[in-house]
This record gives sequence, structure tokens and C-alpha cells, in this order.
Amino acid sequence: MTATTDGSAESAGAGSESTPGAQGLPAGPGVGRARGPAAEPGPPAPSRAGRAGPRAEYGPPGTPGAQGARSAPPAAEPGQLAPPAGRQGVATMPPAAKPGGPPAPNTGRGGGRALTADPSAGPGPDRPGRTTAAADLPRPPDGTRPGVYEAAARATRNLLDRQDPEGWWKGDLETNVTMDAEDLLLRQFLGIRDEATTRAAALFIRGEQREDGTWATFHGGPPELSATIEAYVALRLAGDAPDAPHMTRASAWIRAHGGIAAARVFTRIWLALFGWWNWEHLPELPPELVFLPPWVPLNIYDFGCWARQTIVPLTVVSALRPVRPAPFALDELHADARTPNPARRLAPLTSWDGAFQRMDRALHVYRRFAPRRLRKAAMATAGRWIVERQENDGCWGGIQPPAVYSVIALHLLGYDLGHPVMRAGLESLERFAVWRADGARMIEACQSPVWDTCLAAIALADAGLRPDHPALVKAADWMLGEEIVRTGDWAVRRPGLAPGGWAFEFHNDTYPDIDDTAEVVLALRRIKHPDPARVEAAIARGVSWNLGMQSRNGAWGAFDADNTSPLPNKLPFCDFGEVIDPPSADVTAHVVEMLAFEGRAGDARTRRGIAWLLAEQEPGGGWFGRWGTNYVYGTGSVVPALTAAGISPGHPAIRRAVRWLESVQNEDGGWGEDQRSYQDPSWAGKGASTASQTAWALMALLSAGEREGKAVERGIAHLVETQKEDGTWDEPYFTGTGFPWDFSINYHLYRQVFPLTALGRYLYGEPFAPAGAHPAAAGEA
Repeated sequence: MTATTDGSAESAGAGSESTPGAQGLPAGPGVGRARGPAAEPGPPAPSRAGRAGPRAEYGPPGTPGAQGARSAPPAAEPGQLAPPAGRQGVATMPPAAKPGGPPAPNTGRGGGRALTADPSAGPGPDRPGRTTAAADLPRPPDGTRPGVYEAAARATRNLLDRQDPEGWWKGDLETNVTMDAEDLLLRQFLGIRDEATTRAAALFIRGEQREDGTWATFHGGPPELSATIEAYVALRLAGDAPDAPHMTRASAWIRAHGGIAAARVFTRIWLALFGWWNWEHLPELPPELVFLPPWVPLNIYDFGCWARQTIVPLTVVSALRPVRPAPFALDELHADARTPNPARRLAPLTSWDGAFQRMDRALHVYRRFAPRRLRKAAMATAGRWIVERQENDGCWGGIQPPAVYSVIALHLLGYDLGHPVMRAGLESLERFAVWRADGARMIEACQSPVWDTCLAAIALADAGLRPDHPALVKAADWMLGEEIVRTGDWAVRRPGLAPGGWAFEFHNDTYPDIDDTAEVVLALRRIKHPDPARVEAAIARGVSWNLGMQSRNGAWGAFDADNTSPLPNKLPFCDFGEVIDPPSADVTAHVVEMLAFEGRAGDARTRRGIAWLLAEQEPGGGWFGRWGTNYVYGTGSVVPALTAAGISPGHPAIRRAVRWLESVQNEDGGWGEDQRSYQDPSWAGKGASTASQTAWALMALLSAGEREGKAVERGIAHLVETQKEDGTWDEPYFTGTGFPWDFSINYHLYRQVFPLTALGRYLYGEPFAPAGAHPAAAGEA
């Protein structure tokens, strides 16, 4: 039995119809790309078109070329609109920054940027810096509380002024210094580290060190061993002496907390590349994994897409075990230099850990006897898999870690640094660099233009900007051009589903995501575009794709359907964070909200999503936040979705959520939640007030009919009082989540888009009236 939206029960079989999808599309990994000859050993020539210049004639010595191309968008059926060309054209590469020289100019699409110390603070050298006319702003509604409209107008003006001329928004994506340290280690490994880049990276890393000599992974967080080790090694590369005070503090802390032996696997892999750690003392990761079919446990498609794109190249690295000459020793980082790798006790055989530890030992034995021909074929297949998934901008998955390991793996397979695949990959990594006004260089783990743009458009629309405003139309044009209409790895689990949707980044055609697709649809619905047929066609494809990506339990994950195997997280190798992509409350909520806007609140698939959300509510009244911190984010996502889908504000689940949010409101009227809540439930809803988390709580309360309540009044007052004169808010705290606890994110645009959304909904009301706008939703209330 499952709960219905009114709290009653229904048969478990209700609403379990199969999701429709276009039949006849190719299935399997890498569908949608042309491939080179599968039987050829060694790395193929590049299999992607889309960059300027021919590439088929290039390849490592003795390797035949196999020029591939991106699949064309599906042809229109008679009487139907063809999908837009969108991302099918040739993508011109922005100029790369020369080693040791100034950063490349911004060219849109994430080109090299020279930014201010805080790019959220207003127009900078990479933004047009135009002045928003007063006529652009909406009029204040009658009876507005003093100061609220003015705060929304300032925030609107600031956001408009920071739109890129191409139509997109993007704030910095701040994570932790391991990105910067690993960037330097990569350059050292490839022999391309230069003095200017090293100096700028070291300036940033030193600036993040705390008084006790350590580094954390989020603002105000506890010291983190692996981050501290990697930062220390990076500073040694930059020439910092091991006996300098800031270095001795770091090394002493590292030794006191177990030394290198206690670090995560990824840190020890980086050290093994230079002989600072023994490869034999790392978990084995055989490249033969790429041969496992999708129905076999622990095949590569059992991993989340981010882990998959990291693990495949690391199988090559693990098989070849390269070692470059170490520029110095690291004896000072071992807890006991006489025993740098102390023996670890095996867990009981009857436990998961014990079973996988013994499996790892067996793989170490297998390594010594693995058939050479089979291993060579596996590495060649892994190399082709990597090249086939390189994006038009040269990156992999739009995120830095897979790009770094893919470059290393391909280099080990024979790709020299002048090869087009390698050149494009290295150039793409340059575009992850943010150059700050003080000369420091910060590496983003990822870039978020699609996400930031759809959230900015929603914020501006909900704050009263007219739907045909040029900024919104330009944003819609850019988002429509970013639609992905070719099949990616998601089709391994959904082979009959027609493509459609949006990714998070500038380029990531292999992995559009369900969350971005839902929010882009919600943004497009708020904009009056001069070509409504084009918008409707894109929305229809996105909605159909999202529906087809529903998991068996009725909810939605971020990138894949039914990516829920418990086994990958048990591997000794996988100690770096979440490696699977199970459904989450926040993503499911955004899909349900989008479906409600599309008039599908009564659809059986939407009702299954609603039932799942109701069942996932925590006893205290909140919802867990997978991609934002944490219960405040989850609750701020779910409550607006449920009410949009027709759940009455008086429903017991909504009332419990309201009571929980009221109970965790801070004395200053705001809301905040620390990353520690992912490890310690006593931190749920607790932390210093932030603009984004205050906005999430307000969005939930406003959708629950609490506009006149004391909690909303205090929350709105907090946003007004803490706003800066330029219309922005300060937010040093990390409110975004990559992996719960293990990888935290500070999205620099969150502090702008979410407060504006909350202020706008307070001023102009909720953007959706279920009973009035969609009769189908009224029946669910």
C-alpha cells in the first residue's frame, strides 16, 4: 500500500504504468556517437566532431584514425516541429591562456576569466556592467511593507546587470583546495607546471590555511586530513620550505592524525604518481571492469555518472602504475617514518567491508596473472570510452576530476600533449580557473551556467519582471540553445527513451540531468518568447524525458534511473564520497513541481512521486537535502512542490514542515544549516543564518500559506536588513552539496537568486495557483 496525496492509502499497483518513450533508438553505452573500430588495440583517433579543425589524421603512433561525429537531432515527423539545432553546430574554442601569461579573455561559454575577488559583488571585467533602467523594474504592489520592495528592486538591478551578453548567468563555484593542489600535481606529472600558475595557485592555497596549519573542506568546518596533505604537497611544489612556520604546523597536525597512511584513496593515488606512496598499498581497480555488461553487479553503469567518468580512466592508471621522479621527499608526513604503511586489520569476513577487502586482495593476485592480451584490450576499450565522451569544449562531464584523470590516462596510453584530444582537454582545464584581483588562482570543480541561468530567470520573473523583458527573452534563447537532443549514457537503463533535457554545465551532452531539466522548464514557462512553438517543442521533449527517467520507486535521481546498487559504495576504492545516484527528495520535488506547472498533477507518475515524497518526510517534519544543505534545502524544495501539485496547506505533512521550520529559525530571523548535519542529526536546521537558506525556508512557508505569519515576517526582515547597498548578500558559508559531507559547494550566485525569489513571492504572491490554473491538480488536494 502507498500513501496518496490526501493521506489515505491506495493499491501498490496503482500508477505503475510504464513510461512512454520513442522506440527504435540505439541502446547501450555511448549511444549517439560514432565509434572507431572496436577491435583495434591502442587508443583511437578522436571520435568527436565539433571543434574547429580536422582531427581524424591525428593519433598516437601506430593508431588508425576513426573520425566520429555527433549524432544529428532526430528528424521531425510529418506535422511536428524538428528539434532546434541547438548544440549541434561547431563549437569554436576560446583562446587558451599561455603558460605564465595573463588569463585568456572571456568569450562566453566559460572561457578563461579574470574576475574580481568576489564575482557576486556586482559588475566586473567579465560582465557588461550595464545600468538597469528604472523602467525595467516592476512597480511595488499596494500595501508593501517599507523596505521590502526596495530590497527586491536592488537585487533585481544587480542580477540584471550581471547577465552575460549571450544571455547566461554564472557565479563562481567554490569548493576546497584539493582542486588547486591536484591541478598543480597534474601539471607536475605532465611536465608543464609553470612558475606563474604555481605562484598564483599557492597564493590561493595559503590564503585558505587556518591558524592551526590545516585546511577544511567548507567554511568554518573541521580540519580535513586529505585536504591538508594535498595542500601541503602543493605548497612544497611552490617552493615553501618544510621548516617554515605555516608548513611545520601543517605537517605536525598531519602526523598527529595518522599521516599519509590515514588519507583517502584519491590522495594516496596522487602521491603514488610520484613514488611518495606504494601502488601495491592501494586498492586494485582492474580495467577489465569495462567489459562487464550492465546487468552484472559492479559494472561501470552501477556507479553514478561522476564516479563512472572518474573510475574508467583510473582503471588505466591503476593498471599501468606510473611513477614520475619525486622533486622532494615527504618523510615529514608519515606518522612513523619507519613504518609508513602500517598494516590494517581486516574486518570480519561476514561483513561487507571484510568481504570486499578480501576481494581486493584477490584482485591484487589477479593482477600478476591477468592475461596480457585481455588487459591490453581492456585498456584500449577504456581509452575509446574516454575519448568518445570528451565534450565539444574538451572537458569530460563538465567537471574537473574526470577531466584530470582522463588526461592522465590518455597520456599513459600514448597520447602526446600536442594531440588534439589532449590539447582540448588541457585547454578545458584552464577554463576552470578563476583569477582573483589579488593574483590568486582558484580552480572550480565544475561550472554551473545552465543551473544559474534558470534560477536567475525564475528569480527575476517571480520578482515581477515582465515576462517579455529582453533579459528574460535572451536567457530563454540561450537555454533553448543548450537543449541536448542526442542520447547519452542514461540510455543504458532507458534504451527506448527519446532524448531531451538540459545539463548543468556549458558542455555535458553525455549527462543531461533531471534537476536542471525540471528547473529550465519552470524558467521557460515564466518567459514570453517571440517563438512560442520553439519553446513548446523543447518543453515537451524535456517533460517526456524527465518522465521517462522516473525510477521504479516513483522518485527521481539526478542523472540516471534506478542507480541504486549498494555495492559500489562498499568498494575499498570508493572512500571519496557518494558514488551512486539514488532518487532524492529535492530532485523529485523539482520534477513534481514542474509536472504540476505542466498540468500533470493528476498524472499517475506525478502521484507516485508525491506519494514517495510524503513517505520520505523525516519524523521532525523536514526532508533530507541531497544536493543542497540540507534539511532546510530539502524542505524548501518539497513544500512548494507539494502545494503546487495541489496538496492543501492544511495537509498534516505541510503542517509538520511548517512547525519544523519555525522551530529552527534563528534569533536574528534567518535560517542556516551547517554541513555537519550530514553526519550528526543534532545539527539539522542549525547553523549561522545565510541568505540562501533563509530564502529556502521562506519559499516553503510562503507556499504553505504562512505569508502573514511571524516567522515569515522575521525572515523577510532578516533579508532586508542584511542586504548590502549594491543589492547583494554576503554568504561565506557553503550551502551547496556535491557529496553529502564529503564534498561541499559554495555557489556564489545562490546568495542572489534565492533571496530575490523569496522576496518576489512575498511581494507578488506564489507563481502557481493549483486549483485555478490546472483543474487536474485540484482533484489531488
